[in-house]
Amino acid sequence: MNRRDFVQAGGALAAAGLTIVQPGAVRGSQANSKITVGLIGVGGRGSYDAGIFQADPRARVTALCDLFDDRIETGIQKIKLQKPAVYKDFEKLLGSDVDAVIIATPPFEHPRMLEAAVQARKHIYCEKPMGVDLAGAQRVIAAGRKADPSKCLSVGFQQRYGPVYLEAYKRIQEGQIGRLSNARGFWISGDPFKRKPYPDPKVEKLRNWFCYKDYSGDFIVEQDCHNFDVLHWFLNARPIRAVGMGGTKVRTSMEIMDHLTLSFEFPEGMHVNFEANQISPSGFSKVGEEFTGTTGVILTSRARMVHIRGPKDSETIESKRDITMDGIEGFLARIQTGQVENVAERSAISTLFAILGRTAIYTGREATWKGEFGEI
Repeated sequence: MNRRDFVQAGGALAAAGLTIVQPGAVRGSQANSKITVGLIGVGGRGSYDAGIFQADPRARVTALCDLFDDRIETGIQKIKLQKPAVYKDFEKLLGSDVDAVIIATPPFEHPRMLEAAVQARKHIYCEKPMGVDLAGAQRVIAAGRKADPSKCLSVGFQQRYGPVYLEAYKRIQEGQIGRLSNARGFWISGDPFKRKPYPDPKVEKLRNWFCYKDYSGDFIVEQDCHNFDVLHWFLNARPIRAVGMGGTKVRTSMEIMDHLTLSFEFPEGMHVNFEANQISPSGFSKVGEEFTGTTGVILTSRARMVHIRGPKDSETIESKRDITMDGIEGFLARIQTGQVENVAERSAISTLFAILGRTAIYTGREATWKGEFGEI
């Protein structure tokens, strides 16, 4: 439900003599009850997210779940916890009394763990992407449709909550760059993952999940889904078709690509180019999106928004902090106010943008939305 739908729904409830129950009435007074949070997947990203939750006065991380003891020990130190409950089985954590869960496991696990968290009636903050294939995305969509409407189901597509992105979207919607005519995205940077040796082959694959396309979805799905979610949001459409190329030129120790380029066709003749690599030398990075209109251009990234109106007329708005904080703080606020969101379906669709592009590259042919995904 978007903001407009929520306001309209709230008005309909009021007209029917119904009210939205505030969380203080459900969980006791907010003053004496912090939101308890469990973390499933105590890796680098999970520990970072949980650290933001733990530092927020509205929340308390009380439980950790991971298969590996060293991850648990490192996580306790990074998140600054005192004697949290520790689990190896995520279903046991879901069976505990935590109010909310963070799911930050390898991407191939997201669909089944999100589904289980929905069944356990927890508030959910799930890291992206929503799976690594069509079946996983479909599972997330189905779970989202069955979710308790009083529970918040949010996804780590932080751009949706970042102030510079919200401002850029507002300006484009207001027509401040004229009619939108072209867009492109890019994630050109270095390798964020280093493969480490482990004696047990099963452990090696799980601990080095990023290297394997059936665990990570390849880097176009695991990482570039952020760009595709922005394109989904700003263009408000699904791509009709995609063509592309990609391969491995430098990073030969993994079974995934290290560079790629794509061209998408969207409705109404909108053409979108996308380029990414994970082999750029240290010190160089270009990550974000560009939206070209008939009277101006807006550039977006996690760091800033740039609005170009003419040769000597541009405006830059810098991000004041990591927009992950905006996403997590918004998640906690929605739990407190009862004005929850459920973004499972839209996040799964954004993930399918990446899967469509991957299909075009892997097969060397044009991949169409309807041909690959039907009427989703």
